[in-house]
Amino acid sequence: MRIGVLDVGSNSAQLQVVEASPGAPPLPTHAVKQATLLGEAIEPDGSISAEGADRVIAAVREAVAAARTLQVDRLFAFATSAVRDAANGSEIAQRLRDEAGIQPRFLTGEDEARLTYLAVRRWYGWSAGRLLVLDIGGGSMEIALGRDAQPDLAVSLPLGAGRLTRAFLPDDPPSKRQLRELRHHTRSTLREVSDRLRWEGDPKRVIASSKTFKQLARLAGAPPQRTGPFERRHLRRSDVASWIPRLAAVPSAERARFRGISEARARQILAGAIVAHAVMTTLDIRSLDVSPWALREGIILHHLETVMHQEQPLSLDSLQPVEVLETPMTNVTPIKSP
Repeated sequence: MRIGVLDVGSNSAQLQVVEASPGAPPLPTHAVKQATLLGEAIEPDGSISAEGADRVIAAVREAVAAARTLQVDRLFAFATSAVRDAANGSEIAQRLRDEAGIQPRFLTGEDEARLTYLAVRRWYGWSAGRLLVLDIGGGSMEIALGRDAQPDLAVSLPLGAGRLTRAFLPDDPPSKRQLRELRHHTRSTLREVSDRLRWEGDPKRVIASSKTFKQLARLAGAPPQRTGPFERRHLRRSDVASWIPRLAAVPSAERARFRGISEARARQILAGAIVAHAVMTTLDIRSLDVSPWALREGIILHHLETVMHQEQPLSLDSLQPVEVLETPMTNVTPIKSP
């Protein structure tokens, strides 16, 4: 089955297409990306401007047309906090239905945390042990902790890089006072969950996903994305700390010249770095790995698991009496195919 996942986010509408089958990794065969730039389109009342709404509609229409051209069998469209939390989010959803022919699903922050955790867990496998998963998006930050298929804890905080840039860093580059207020706000917000996370115990491994962490890792010398998903990428807290003053000292146009920083995200990478450093400091994380899989892969994996559960039930013979276990193994009845 050819599955497409369309992520309508604060910076772009991204279509990822995979040839999906149960048990196989959801590696993309095609990717289409159209700019939305919603971080520049939020009005004082929290609504998305008419120009921003038009960009969303146009981007989604292009992505849907690409999905048809690529003969996608099933398309999952979802919108994250940029559209979900907008004062006119429902109106934009109606326009998408009428003008682009698609009804996006609004995921909650907790949904995003759980689906991202699912993808990261599948990538690293059961041997990775207890995982702490961090994801910094444009409108929110998701945190999930667990060792099983479902996380023990999944939370979402309003610490997205785009949201904080608009609220705390209006100047480009920002003033020292603006930076100080952003750091204070970030630490205060993290205190809402830090005690609970410490109470849950230390994870065996800390994994980050999202473009923010990927770009910070690239700044710190990690391999570029074009080298593929199997290259190991990690990020140290000390690297983030050393890059924050360098990012803060220059305007966004100059940041876009740094290694791995895209022009569309240059404005908000500083806020993302401050959040990343704050969460790593608060939770005493010295270094973390960066996962190639995140929310979109989590949606595909969730769908495949659901299909496999419904369409391929496992049929087992009844257990034999205990004494049968003493007979040679050749007498054991095999599992029947469905």
